[in-house]
Amino acid sequence: MSSVVGREEPIDVLIVDDQALVRRGFRMILEIEPDLRVVGEAEDGERAVRLAVELRPDIVLMDVRMPVLDGIEATRQVTARCGTGTRVVMLTTFDLDDYVYRALEAGASGFVLKDVRPELLVSGLRSVHHGEALLGPTVTSRLIESYLGRTPGGEAPDPERVRALASLTAREREVLDLVARGLSNAEIAREIYVSETTVKTHVSRVLMKLGLRDRVQAVIFVHETGVPLHDRSRRPENPG
Repeated sequence: MSSVVGREEPIDVLIVDDQALVRRGFRMILEIEPDLRVVGEAEDGERAVRLAVELRPDIVLMDVRMPVLDGIEATRQVTARCGTGTRVVMLTTFDLDDYVYRALEAGASGFVLKDVRPELLVSGLRSVHHGEALLGPTVTSRLIESYLGRTPGGEAPDPERVRALASLTAREREVLDLVARGLSNAEIAREIYVSETTVKTHVSRVLMKLGLRDRVQAVIFVHETGVPLHDRSRRPENPG
């Protein structure tokens, strides 16, 4: 399994699952990576929230179905109490729309199946830590379709969200529009004729200005706001 070489602080991970063998298995996978550090384990959602608030991990690997407090509600509490510094990745054996929608609405940054290949788990956690979403294209598409289908007609946009959008530059609004359509950084770079590095910079600024955790939250923000962001029929005169 590949590792990341560098002097950056390790990524702290809290593992939450009601089965001890599952927690042990994930710990073994993560602890052999020099840039990942398991800082704690929890067997239910209630303890997960307490440990997340105490330890402030970078990532919480959170099971969906657990006693005392389920993973959806625990995710909601963790993201509310820990802020954008802690991201939640849901552990599940299911690929169900209802779980996807509820978990993302609660603040989760993505999903991994419990039988995920170790190298994909590791690379996925690194991506989430750097602001990417751990979602496949089909899940992103379902999420967008779900929000488009649920958008109530005729309702005025949230004034606070409109003000937040007004803080974005024209280029940032264009990038946000493309993120909300499910495009990757590479696809956005090709669409607006800039480098991937430039796209990453724009995405980071957008998330910071809107107070969002990651791209998933950006998708939710856009489709809940219901405000057109960019006229795709017009091409920028001076890309960059």
